[in-house]
Amino acid sequence: MTDIKRVSPQEALDLTKQGWTYVDVRSEPEFEAGRPAGSFNVPVSHMAAGGMTPNADFVAVVEKAFGKDAKIVVGCKAGGRSLRAAQMLVAAGFTNVIDQRAGWDGARDAFGRMGEAGWSPAGLPSEKGASAEHDYAGIKAKASK
Repeated sequence: MTDIKRVSPQEALDLTKQGWTYVDVRSEPEFEAGRPAGSFNVPVSHMAAGGMTPNADFVAVVEKAFGKDAKIVVGCKAGGRSLRAAQMLVAAGFTNVIDQRAGWDGARDAFGRMGEAGWSPAGLPSEKGASAEHDYAGIKAKASK
């Protein structure tokens, strides 16, 4: 598998200022609770009664909504899901995918200590609540047209 470029939250913000699209791959409730300003939600997994279940439509929705040549930064809660999502996109033929390390909350070591501050603890621009143009339901509806 091709190595995925990983950047800090500040570097991800800088990329969005250069026209890159930030795709938050966390679940819908996580996204609505707080997210990078201007980000779009396409969950790589959905919350279910027994935990998380894979979103079978993830790659197809990202492709239809943004295109395989779009400049995309992916992020999640701590960096694990977004790295997996980035790998899935690159494997599907996306050409400009970068993963944001540390996600929304930050990366922690085995003892729970903050290793790298995420988007929120770094104090970067954030939003809360639903947004028809940026939340998954809106993106999925638009992509299905």
